[in-house]
Amino acid sequence: MKNTGHKLWVLLLVLALCAVAGCAQKSTGKKSPTPTPEAPKTKEVSVAVYYLKFSAEDAYLVREVHKIKTAKDTRIAAVEELIQGTPTTPGATTVIPLGTKVLGLKVDKGLATVDFSREVLKANVGSAGEALGIQSIVNTLTEFPGIERVSFTVEGKVDEQTRDWWGHVGLYDQPFKRNISAVWEPVIWVTSPQPGDKVSSPLKVTGTARVFEATVNLRVLDKDGNKLAETHTMATAGAPERGLFEATIEFPKPSSAQGYVEVFWYSPKDGSELDKVRVPVKF
Repeated sequence: MKNTGHKLWVLLLVLALCAVAGCAQKSTGKKSPTPTPEAPKTKEVSVAVYYLKFSAEDAYLVREVHKIKTAKDTRIAAVEELIQGTPTTPGATTVIPLGTKVLGLKVDKGLATVDFSREVLKANVGSAGEALGIQSIVNTLTEFPGIERVSFTVEGKVDEQTRDWWGHVGLYDQPFKRNISAVWEPVIWVTSPQPGDKVSSPLKVTGTARVFEATVNLRVLDKDGNKLAETHTMATAGAPERGLFEATIEFPKPSSAQGYVEVFWYSPKDGSELDKVRVPVKF
């Protein structure tokens, strides 16, 4: 009986302590802190963007690869680079008005719809500038896998003012498809391999060129510049048109872990190597 009384006393003591702790917690009114959502991580990415260039006789597009830091969807960041970025090609210029915001981007079955703020309609360009300005956005977005066509909206809709766009070509025929025929600079760019890629023999090299008689030359070098192999191929079109090229090149096992892939064309006048692109790779 004495043992039973002792147990009862201990139980009452425990209940009393729990009650006091509960009251103390209630009296403070404090709640457990809510976890703060993690901010999106900033990443450095390379994006291909297309700017306009006007000469005394012509207007055309130039392609540039920019490294940017962003926490956003890379596709949106690329369009923002068209608005806010600084072209590196002498004479190249932006066409989308500063202050324009990218309000959204959605992709459905290959169709990307990019939504702009109304500031986008303030551009003042001629018909050539309007057509190329539209194509600059389209070409930038179709660099991304899964995007084949592009449409524009302004603040979520296409009203009459939006359909007129910049007053000349308009959006009457959208969606728009990729078209690099008006991209004159650079003369050559390589789409594969990309800088830093690990490669082996046989190596497939792809890209686009705007060269005389469509003849494109390729070579593989070790890290010291020693030639391992060289070949040539034909683009699908020659200058003044732009063509696609693809070639497979075999090379012996290099003694170094790094090297280069070079793509260029030979001058028919003096045999010099022109418009050379050098891509650093790993073997």
